[in-house]
This record gives sequence, structure tokens and C-alpha cells, in this order.
Amino acid sequence: MAKKILIIALIIFNFMPIAFAKALGNKINAKEYPKSEGVLPDVQVNPDYVISGSVEKNIDMTLDNCIKLALGNNPQINAAFQDILASDARVRQVWSNYFPTISWQTGYTRLKQLQLSDALGRKLEFDYYLLGQISLQQMLYDFGVTQNQATIRKLDYEGYKKTFEATVNNVIYQTKDAYYNVLYAYEAKRVAQDTVDKFQMFYDQAKAFYQIGMNPKVDVTIAESNLSNAKLRLIEADNAVNLAIAKLNNIMGVPYIEKYDVQDKLQYRPINLTFEQAIDIARDSRPELKLAEIKVEGTNQTIKLTKKSFLPTISVEGQYQRGGKSWNSNYGFNLGAYLTFPAINAMLIKNEIKEARYLYDRELANARNTQNAIYLEIQNAYLKLDEKRNQIPVAMLQVKQSKENYELSYGRYRVGEASPTELKDAEIMYEEAQLTYYNALYQYNSAKAELEKSIGKNIPEDDSVDFVQ
Repeated sequence: MAKKILIIALIIFNFMPIAFAKALGNKINAKEYPKSEGVLPDVQVNPDYVISGSVEKNIDMTLDNCIKLALGNNPQINAAFQDILASDARVRQVWSNYFPTISWQTGYTRLKQLQLSDALGRKLEFDYYLLGQISLQQMLYDFGVTQNQATIRKLDYEGYKKTFEATVNNVIYQTKDAYYNVLYAYEAKRVAQDTVDKFQMFYDQAKAFYQIGMNPKVDVTIAESNLSNAKLRLIEADNAVNLAIAKLNNIMGVPYIEKYDVQDKLQYRPINLTFEQAIDIARDSRPELKLAEIKVEGTNQTIKLTKKSFLPTISVEGQYQRGGKSWNSNYGFNLGAYLTFPAINAMLIKNEIKEARYLYDRELANARNTQNAIYLEIQNAYLKLDEKRNQIPVAMLQVKQSKENYELSYGRYRVGEASPTELKDAEIMYEEAQLTYYNALYQYNSAKAELEKSIGKNIPEDDSVDFVQ
């Protein structure tokens, strides 16, 4: 029975009219090989396009959830927050100069008066008991020294807050970039799996042709080799997904989180933002710019503080003692007000003031350098975003063209007019075109996240902007 089927198949393929054979070969299963229009929906109707079938379903993780996890668990954010708390405590430490200082002392002392003993020819020894000595000291005024110190610490506190904001800004960018990379890895894995399925079908087709004597054995060998290579790429793509997820988990600060799937898809969402608007937003939102201004003011306050190194402090002090020849034989006290001048080294103070002024000039230069660096960062991010935005429609067209080329090559192969090498080249071209398209989407979203980081603020999406620019 099998031989009869093979003979009938040979008669059909050898004697049917060529036109009918071509028509038969070009009749493609629409479910397995949809038309290009089915793969790439009309962007005029749906600007938020994405190639159908991207990313697995049964998912439970979104970009917003990832950002929330990162903000709550990333150790860099936690460390920056602890710096804020420590800086606040240092401000309070400075203000403690206006709080009284209390001390208490007790003890026993045995004295021998060496000089008087020699002068009087007597052995003069005494026991002195101190049941308790309480001292209270209060600084009244230090001519603004404490005020300057507190101002410097407050500026440090504001600086740590800006550093915290910069850390949050950077972690959010890293999370977004890693999340988009996970989406791209899933897309690459799907494309690799689709390629394996296609090469598996090609192998089955070549094997069937060989069994009925239409194609030589070498076609089967080529198809088998192509299938093996596709399986290797699938293994690499699957590992790339795991690596991308591991990187995302590390950025979120939850490296041991249970396995999950992502919910979003790589999409193109246009924005409406000019370069001048980006610069204006950065002036108000970028924390590094505010931090540079704070450092300049901090060094200015240091100059003022250094100039007060020779000023005295006014304080009062009270002391009460009880003790004497026995633990409770007598008592005493003293009260006083003091004007205390520090030890003055004019040469030292002069050069400390010079140093403070030089540091002030340095911070001015650093502030200008920070401003220039941020301007360049915004410029690079903006140009990169514009470049990736322009690449997307080209990559999209490339997918459509390679898809059509693949369909034609497959049709030719089914009627025996195309070689396995031609079919392989067409499939590889289609696979690479899809990867290029998804990579363009990933690069665009990553560039958008980078621009948001550079200006220090999220960019609202403009759904009114059409994809075809």
C-alpha cells in the first residue's frame, strides 16, 4: 500500500502542469505563515503597534511593579536614605552647643606636700575625700560660629537629599533599561523558537521529498544541520532570558525572588518634547544641578566660618562640691561668667581663609562642569532617541520585506524550484529582521528612559503623534 502511495505521488509531481504546481506550492497555510499585514498591523490604525505573538502569557509583573520593588529594596537607595538621617543628626549635634554641659565627679586623693614638708621639717600628708562634684556650663554666645556651623550642616543635609534623589533617578533608569532588556530577551526567544519550528518543518519536508525520490540526500543533511543550528540559538536565547531576569532582579534588590513572567510588551510610544524643553526641565528637576549649587554655598559658608576663628565665646559656669577630710565633712561652690578667647595663630588662620576661598572657586568650576556634562548628557540622549525613533519604521519595513521573501522562497521550495540554501537564507534573513526590529524597539525605550534620567523627570507620552513621521 505504501509503495502505491509513493508511485502515485511521483506521478503527480512529475506530470502535473507547471503552472498548477506553482499555484499549489504558493498556497500557504495562513495560520502557520500569515501574511505580512497580519504580522505587522496597520500603524495608522494602531500607533502602539507590536508584532503579534510577542511575549508569553500567564504573566504577573509590570514595569510599575518592578520600579516599586526597586524603590523599596535597592540597597543603594537605602544607603542614600541612611545618609540623610545621619546628616540630620549632625545638624542637631551642632545646635547642641547651646545646650548646657553637666558633669559629675567623685574620688579619693592622698597628698604629700613635698616643699612644705622640707621647709617645716615635718611630714605633711593629707587625705582628701570628694563625695561629689557637679559642674554646669552654659555657652551664651559665640559670635555666630555655631550658626555658621549649623548652616554648613544644613547644606550638607540638603546635599544628601539631592544625592538621594539622584540615586533614585539612576535606579529607576537602570530598572527600566533592565526591564526592557527582559522584554527584548523574551521576543528573541520567541523568534528563536519560531525558527526552530520552521526548520523542523523544513527537515520533515526534505525528508519526505527524499523518501519519494524528489530530492537528494544532501538536502536532508542540510535541513538537519539548519535545525541543529536553530536549536543552539534557541538555547542561547533561553539563557539570555534568564540572564536578563537575573540582572533585573539584582537592580531591584531582590536577587532571590521567585520566578515570574513579565506582562508588558515592547512598544513604540511617541513623545512630544523639544530639546529646549528638555533643558528647561533639567534646570528644575535634575538633582545634580541643585547639588552643585549647594556645594558652592557650602564652601561660601566655610569662608565665613574660618574668618571667625579668632572670636571669643561667652559662657557661664557653676560648680558644687561636697567632701573634705571625710566624705561629708564640708561643701563648697563657685559661680562665674567667662569670656574665652581661642589660641590665635594668625599665620594659620590666614592660610585657612585662603584655602576656603580656593575651595569655593573650585566648587564654582565644578558646578559649571556639572552643568556642561548634564547638557551633553541630555543632548546625547535626545539625539539617540531621535535616531532610534527613525530606525523603527525602517526595521518594520525590513521585517515585512523579509517576510514576503520568505513566503516566496518557501513556495518555490515546495514545488522544487528553490534549493535548501535559498530557503535557509530567506529564513535567517527573516529571523534577523525580526530581531533587528525588536532591538530597535528596545533601544528606543531604553533611550527614552535615558533621556528621562538626564532631565530628572518622566516624559509624558503623546498619543496624538502618529508613528509615520
